[in-house]
Amino acid sequence: MMVGVPTDDGTNATSKKDTTPPASGSRRARRRMTGKERREQLLDIGRTLFAERGFEATSVEEIAAKAGVSKPVVYEHFGGKEGLYAVVVDREMRQLLDMVTSALTGGHPRELLEEAAFALLDYIEQYTDGFRILVRDSPVAQSTGTFASLISDIATQVEDILGHEFKARGFDPKLSPLYAQALVGMVALTGQWWLNARRPKKAEVAAHLVNLAWHGLDGLEQKPRLVGHRRS
Repeated sequence: MMVGVPTDDGTNATSKKDTTPPASGSRRARRRMTGKERREQLLDIGRTLFAERGFEATSVEEIAAKAGVSKPVVYEHFGGKEGLYAVVVDREMRQLLDMVTSALTGGHPRELLEEAAFALLDYIEQYTDGFRILVRDSPVAQSTGTFASLISDIATQVEDILGHEFKARGFDPKLSPLYAQALVGMVALTGQWWLNARRPKKAEVAAHLVNLAWHGLDGLEQKPRLVGHRRS
């Protein structure tokens, strides 16, 4: 039924039902995540928490709470905290390994060493949370996916490069595994230190690493220089 209502000029006007739409989002149902989106969300949250607190101090309850879901959702996707942690670590390991191996393109051995050092420092700079997770102690039940196993994988690839150089220079190629472990270990441990220090700058750290590895203590350059295409 139409109802006449007074207007400002004293005449009557017919009132109509208000058809103005409600404020945006006031009654709109929140879009439900797909299974893939939820999985990625849980991985991102788990990655952040594992980096901040470590595996032991992170709980499924906290992961679920930050995602706004119940605990069974986490179990449904990963089978528990251990499963989530394993996927996070596997992703970080593949990311770092890909960055190191794809960086080894230089022809001269010294440039290859520079590229390997830069690759690790680049990863630390761009994927800080991931590196924090890798260098933490992994769960006792986890036999693979540790930082030590990753360094071993990288050293194996460096070992092949050193083997060719040793043979060309008349050195015993059987010693290449030893030198590969020594070189990669030196860069990795320095990277762990630089993770928090962040001084000196990345290029300077790489230059000093290569300086020690290339010249040895006896032939250190007072002001080490980089010979490859990277300068920063």
